[in-house]
Amino acid sequence: MTAVDARTAGVGAPPPRAWLDGVNPVIKIVLALLLSVPLFASIDATSALVAIALQLACIPLTGLAAMTVLKRMLPVLVFAPVAGVSMLLYAEPGGTVYWSFWYATVSDDSIALAVAVCLRVLALALPTILLFGRTDPTELADALAQVAKLPSRFVLGVLAGTRTLGLFLDDWRSMSLARRARGVGDSGAIRRFFSMAFVLLVFAVRRGTKLAMAMEARGFGSGIRRTWARPSRLHPRDTVALLGATAIMALAIGAAVAAGTFRFVWS
Repeated sequence: MTAVDARTAGVGAPPPRAWLDGVNPVIKIVLALLLSVPLFASIDATSALVAIALQLACIPLTGLAAMTVLKRMLPVLVFAPVAGVSMLLYAEPGGTVYWSFWYATVSDDSIALAVAVCLRVLALALPTILLFGRTDPTELADALAQVAKLPSRFVLGVLAGTRTLGLFLDDWRSMSLARRARGVGDSGAIRRFFSMAFVLLVFAVRRGTKLAMAMEARGFGSGIRRTWARPSRLHPRDTVALLGATAIMALAIGAAVAAGTFRFVWS
């Protein structure tokens, strides 16, 4: 099969670029802050629900499949209720009291606050998954250096560290297969997890040391002003993205105010 045939058949072809792929990575960081920081102003279920609904409606712009987003949100969905348990038991009681034991009290207000906290955790995690699910680390480093004007040594260190994150998954999978091949990978799940985590930590320290020495040997730690092979600039699409994120937050908070559920956290 020739290269033309391979491209025609879709073999090895890169995934089609989504609308969000054209947004500068630095603007994505600003968008993540813009979609999360205003939610700290109030702990209510209405603003969080509206924010989640509007963000989910933007999934086609990200290029991510809905199932992919669900899989990446699964850890958050599992641990979000943990954040609401303390509010459920120890928040200031109000309304009808359903259960009480010592300092723990479950009432109407504590239930509403627990639900709001759980939804708030989801609303804070979702933008990060949507915005950075397809962001290339090299493009992010180019943007941090050229647009955000961060020091090149810091940017290259972040890039090198990001590139090695995928190796941890490969190391974990290899260790799991090796232990199973020796007949020691089918029992003691908790003990196995901590032992493998320690080995992975040793691998990470060794790999980080070698990587730092190699980068220093190649002059990445030099104070000389660096040049960048790929330019990173801002475009009108970045302004549209900022306006869209602002509109999402305005609608979310406006819905809470209209519903009468907005409660300023310092009031």
